[in-house]
Amino acid sequence: MGFSQWLSLTFIFHAFLSLPISSEPSLSPEVLPQIPVNFLELAKRPDVFDWMVGIRRKIHENPELGFQEFETSKLIRAELDQMGIPYKYPVAETGVVGYIGTGSPPFVAIRADMDALAMQESVEWEHKSKVPGKMHACGHDAHVTMLLGAAKILQDHRHEIQGTVVLVFQPGEEGHGGAKKMLDDGVLENVDAIFGIHVSASHPIGAVASRPGPLLAGSGFFEAVINGKGGHAAIPQHTIDPILAASNVIVSLQHLVSREADPLDSQVVTVAKFQGGGAFNVIPDSVTIGGTFRAFSKESFIHLKQRIEEVITKQASVQRCNATVSFNENDQVFFPVTVNNKDLHVHFQKVAGDVLGTQNVLEMQPLMGSEDFSFFAEVIPGYFFFLGMKNETQGRFESGHSPYFRVNEDALPYGAALHASLATTYILEKQSKPNPPKGSCHDEL
Repeated sequence: MGFSQWLSLTFIFHAFLSLPISSEPSLSPEVLPQIPVNFLELAKRPDVFDWMVGIRRKIHENPELGFQEFETSKLIRAELDQMGIPYKYPVAETGVVGYIGTGSPPFVAIRADMDALAMQESVEWEHKSKVPGKMHACGHDAHVTMLLGAAKILQDHRHEIQGTVVLVFQPGEEGHGGAKKMLDDGVLENVDAIFGIHVSASHPIGAVASRPGPLLAGSGFFEAVINGKGGHAAIPQHTIDPILAASNVIVSLQHLVSREADPLDSQVVTVAKFQGGGAFNVIPDSVTIGGTFRAFSKESFIHLKQRIEEVITKQASVQRCNATVSFNENDQVFFPVTVNNKDLHVHFQKVAGDVLGTQNVLEMQPLMGSEDFSFFAEVIPGYFFFLGMKNETQGRFESGHSPYFRVNEDALPYGAALHASLATTYILEKQSKPNPPKGSCHDEL
């Protein structure tokens, strides 16, 4: 883009955002659609894009597990300091919460998760993980980068934001329930709505996908120890075989979905852990199994949890074994169903359509994956969506939690622009509506 074009674009953007905002709906229909377009142009500027790529690669090289994101948090704070954005730290141990705008209502939050996974990266490239056994295999390095990119755009226009954007950098999403800890620390006090992004290898670059209502399943974990009586494999009649008992348990657990659940009420029970024995000719004293269960309603989730315990203990007893079942609720927090607010879905479709074109705003089917963003969306209106990064010319992009997972860095400007646009237009639309009755406003931050 030439200098004259950029100057013209900047002038137009400031003209739009400098309009007086009052209780009167003074914003014309032509104004709001232009803001996301301008934000995308800003995010695609070579200097901004290169800056985002540099941040993402630094985070990728130094992955940190849940509630251990000390260096990631330090990098975020350094960037916020450089931009002059005030923040709170620590929040939920390693989290950071920044603030842009007036410090007054309306408040809207945009969120990124920070933690990596305990797995070895198999992608050979210049910025491969430098930490053995740890990898950003779910795109959280990109999520942090896009939120910082949005912060840069918003901070440059902070004087036009007649409200407050809350930047939520959240630790411990991967099974740790970091969102719940942030809620306990009060990060969403006074906040009216929250938005979250996740990169997706299933959707094309320049497209987004989501849906109103239930989007991602509620999830929990279980572990069971099945105790029998060990002995020599050649004389099984003198033993009580916990491996046979565990095998029957696993088969019976599959019947919970195939024979007890309504086919129209999606549920999953998966046993992914089986540990028992260490020799070919010795029947062990005990076997440990574990797995995950998921459902799209609280009632189904509670029922599934109850039946998992019943099936394990009773099937074990049939085989003369005894079993103890743990749901690891202290270490592995149960995630609620992620439910998208219907009003925010309308807002998202409008804004994303302005940024990407309506043909690139896709409606998707619910997924059995889970997200602790659901904790936020349980207490205030929330909206979670997927940002496409698939590009056939750049080879196959593996799905999350694969050691071959890659991020298409061309998606970073789209994520930054969408974050900034969703927050800004939400505030503008909120401000253009009549003021609520006296006494119902949120306090100032």
